[in-house]
Amino acid sequence: MSTEFNELLPVSPVDKTQIWIIGTREQVLHTINEFYVKRIATDRVKFTPIVPAPFAAGKYMTVLER
Repeated sequence: MSTEFNELLPVSPVDKTQIWIIGTREQVLHTINEFYVKRIATDRVKFTPIVPAPFAAGKYMTVLER
């Protein structure tokens, strides 16, 4: 991953554990909902907004801050 992309992340990787979810938009939304139902994430606001993945054409991503 490039340094430029690391600088765009909203949190420092040393501060919190991150779970990256990458897939089609539907897969990402489904996984967010699954994490919420299974209480892996206590609140949906802990996920960053869904954005196009800069390193995979046609894929989207979000990051869960733990």
